[in-house]
Amino acid sequence: MASDRTLNPESDSYESRPVFYIGQHDSNRSVTLSDYQYGHVLDCGFGFVTTPITNHHFFQRVVDLYKGYLIEREEWALGRLTASQLANSSLPGPVVPTLTDKDTTYFPSNYVGSLVAYASPWIDLCSLNPHISSISRQVLNLEVAYANFCGARSIIVPGPRDDESRGVAQYARAIQEALQVAGRANLIIHMPMYREPNLEEKAETLSSLFTRTNGAKVDAPAVIDLFSAWDSWHTVRSVCTYASRLFVALRMPKRMPEKDLQQRWFAEPLHYLSIRKAVFQLNRSGHPTLNKSHQELINHYMRLKNAPWLILCDVGPDVEAVEASKPVELSADKMAVDFPSLDEAKKVLKENRGSRLPPLNTYVSYLKYLERQQAPYSILETPTLVNFQDWLQSPLQPLSDNLESATYEMFEGDPVKYDQYELAIQEAMAEWKVLKKPTSSVVSKDSDSPELIVAVAGAGRGPLVTRVLRAAKTTNTRIQLWALEKNQNAYVYLLRQNQREWDNQVTVVKTDMRGWEGPRPKGYTNIITTVDILVTELLGSFGDNELSPECLDGIQRHIARPHGISIPQSYTAHLSPISTPRIFADISSRSDVDPNAFETPWVVRLFAMDFVSQKVPGHGRFQQAWEFIHPVEVSRADDFSAEHGADNKYAIIGGGNMSGSSGTNDHNARHCHLTFVCPTRGVIHGLAGFFESVLYAPQTADKEPVEISILPDQIDRKSKDMISWFPIFFPLKTPLYFPTDTELEVSMWRQTDDTKVWYEWMVEVFAWAGPKTRIKVGATEMHSSRKIACLM
Repeated sequence: MASDRTLNPESDSYESRPVFYIGQHDSNRSVTLSDYQYGHVLDCGFGFVTTPITNHHFFQRVVDLYKGYLIEREEWALGRLTASQLANSSLPGPVVPTLTDKDTTYFPSNYVGSLVAYASPWIDLCSLNPHISSISRQVLNLEVAYANFCGARSIIVPGPRDDESRGVAQYARAIQEALQVAGRANLIIHMPMYREPNLEEKAETLSSLFTRTNGAKVDAPAVIDLFSAWDSWHTVRSVCTYASRLFVALRMPKRMPEKDLQQRWFAEPLHYLSIRKAVFQLNRSGHPTLNKSHQELINHYMRLKNAPWLILCDVGPDVEAVEASKPVELSADKMAVDFPSLDEAKKVLKENRGSRLPPLNTYVSYLKYLERQQAPYSILETPTLVNFQDWLQSPLQPLSDNLESATYEMFEGDPVKYDQYELAIQEAMAEWKVLKKPTSSVVSKDSDSPELIVAVAGAGRGPLVTRVLRAAKTTNTRIQLWALEKNQNAYVYLLRQNQREWDNQVTVVKTDMRGWEGPRPKGYTNIITTVDILVTELLGSFGDNELSPECLDGIQRHIARPHGISIPQSYTAHLSPISTPRIFADISSRSDVDPNAFETPWVVRLFAMDFVSQKVPGHGRFQQAWEFIHPVEVSRADDFSAEHGADNKYAIIGGGNMSGSSGTNDHNARHCHLTFVCPTRGVIHGLAGFFESVLYAPQTADKEPVEISILPDQIDRKSKDMISWFPIFFPLKTPLYFPTDTELEVSMWRQTDDTKVWYEWMVEVFAWAGPKTRIKVGATEMHSSRKIACLM
């Protein structure tokens, strides 16, 4: 990812910002720029230019073809054709001949990669006239095939000019075909953000040329449907099955719409952001500027990992005037020898090019100014974290898999999480003294001061062990500390840490926490006591998705009752339906080799997305699915162990949730049914999952609980800049479209059969047909992650 870097990269003031790649588009350009013209445009500050694929000669040839066809049809209608000509009941439609060298000035070149091919804006793929739409489709196929041959990486195709459903369907079908014709190039559909007047292409279409309105002006609609252009784009990309080579170029309007629409487009696969001259305003000095809302949109879009490039439309320079003033090349009679001397060459270059390069285009200068005014990348926008945007990761299975050191190290790089854990441990230890709670330790012969029994379960490489020791030192609390870890490789690391960093203050035990026999006080081999404070970091992106409830069930019997503490004390799972086309396209591309791709709850740093619901009274944008609280006073597993013995895993005591299960884990099953309100129409591709956790809630009334959260509307308040967890994403096999003013009913289950845990989810759409009547207008199938369940 490129970035603008200011000051010395080795200094403390080193900053980076997104870079603006600025291109030029001239809607009146009919031929490809010459080398000299292209060089001049680059000298004016542009990084790339658009070029028409075909020229006016080809346009006229197509017009003449259709005129000839109309004349032929008229002859047939008047009965002037011969009997043999009338033998066929209908004349065939016009066929556009292949391109010739007179039809184009676009040829392969050494800088073809810097030219963005632009399809003819006069074609009308949406025309209800079948012959015009057929001609338009043929022209598009000829152009994209030729541009693909020339080496074009990107081909911009003007989008539909209105949102009439029949015409948009024809357009989508033509784009689907063009993607097959252009086997390598990306197709970028040039769409307005909404149907703002004068935001369309300037060129007349074939339909308008042959259906003149005698100067009658078509009135603009009294009410503009803000989402109709997005609807058309959604139809196109749905017909093209979210093709990986299909993108959108978004026209920036003069008047910015509501934030919901801006965010909707933010979630789409943006390739270009085009800005016409009329969008700019002139300041007192006569220089172009953009208002604050336009600046905010650009700055927001530039935060994407694959940020859109900017295209300035019709802002100059005048390349025809440049071509007219092109200097003559050095002739042989001016050269004394085959090659001029350095002095002669310098003199000729000065005469030809002048004393300096042309000044930067004023619009380019302004955008460069905006580029420098962007806020530097934040802590959460390091190159590593930016690369994680919308990147799918399979959830960890820490119970069945042993993590590598690099994975532990990545988690340990988040100071916010461990600061919050340390604060929670401090609060617990301090309050223990204030409330004069008993301890589980046995008073040793050497000291009459009791010690707090603390255990870190699932210690990994020991970051929480370090924080426990620091909290004990801060609060001046005497502790006995156990570190439990089942990963035999991490166990070796913990032993080394205990010798080198912890001064052998820790008892390191290699064990699955569920099978631990309990702590033995110092100096005693025949006594097993209980734990006063149990510390774990078993939470996943959805809170419980890495089996924290099941793991804590297995060790909670060692927590002292009733005063023992679990950190975390509780955690809640939250859901929100989202639109995320990029991730859906990614999962779709994987589904051919991974049949469970759409049944997998993916861990992903959601970024290019749109939260489709709104917060209204009684229904939030993020809603709680369920909660787990620790320790659980009595679990089914405790009853099972008491009756059948802790080692008897095969006795069946009931049907449980699943056929054949004992039901010992039923208390960790969950179900939720949530209602989300969507005032504007849209589409969802899945459910975003988040969690919050209360690490410790002080019993003292005037103290706030110590919490961590990845909820978008709470993370800054509870655990700002925490990066340990990305959200979880529950995908839908088929995108679910919903109309305006609808409610999305989300049902989710946390299921178990005592050996594994999985999730099931579905979404239903209800629309209001009256003040008190709802009708179901759509639904997904039931999704299930059982085939890739988390193993207990």
